[in-house]
Amino acid sequence: MRYATFVIEAGADLHPADRAIAAEPAVQREAIDQINLLDDGTVVTLYRVRGGLDRMREVLTERSDVLACDVSGEREGLAYVRFHPTTTVERLLTAMQEHEIVLDVPIEHTEAGGLRVTIVGEEDALRRVGSAFAEVVAISLERTGEYRPDLREFSALLTERQREILAVAVAAGYYRTPREATHADVARSLDLSAGTVGEHLRKIEARVLPELVT
Repeated sequence: MRYATFVIEAGADLHPADRAIAAEPAVQREAIDQINLLDDGTVVTLYRVRGGLDRMREVLTERSDVLACDVSGEREGLAYVRFHPTTTVERLLTAMQEHEIVLDVPIEHTEAGGLRVTIVGEEDALRRVGSAFAEVVAISLERTGEYRPDLREFSALLTERQREILAVAVAAGYYRTPREATHADVARSLDLSAGTVGEHLRKIEARVLPELVT
């Protein structure tokens, strides 16, 4: 079984309520923990959010295009939203159903305002769904390979920037034996200082390594 991770670029026509939430400076969307297309054609989502959750309740309640909503928590929590999907959302979810693809949640919000989506299934099916995605939204393939949920859990421990730096370090040979790259080598690819790269890698190692022995 294989996986493919795509980044849907910011600006995709996903849902007006989602854009309204994104425009609220007091609210941060951490991830989408669930999204399902129901038999009646509506969609339910479960957002992981933090910040001004009272303001999020107001935004969702005021919208006529939101059929039902509920926000739990104070400074961080979950938001349940049910809505009629846009054509884009409907086509994305239908493509996964038609090709028997599994959505690996959470769906992450990128720093640029897009979405990082990982799907799991047979290689041919992943390719067909990727093509179907590309017909309706601007996407880029970030990575693909054998599906290992344990690695997905480790990846979730890191920020988007940490994952980027770690990927460059691994590709440069920083973790090979003998070591084939220095902090300075990695830094040149990222337009950072060697000291900054070293600090990032130490934080990454401090975050991930203890999980291997717990």
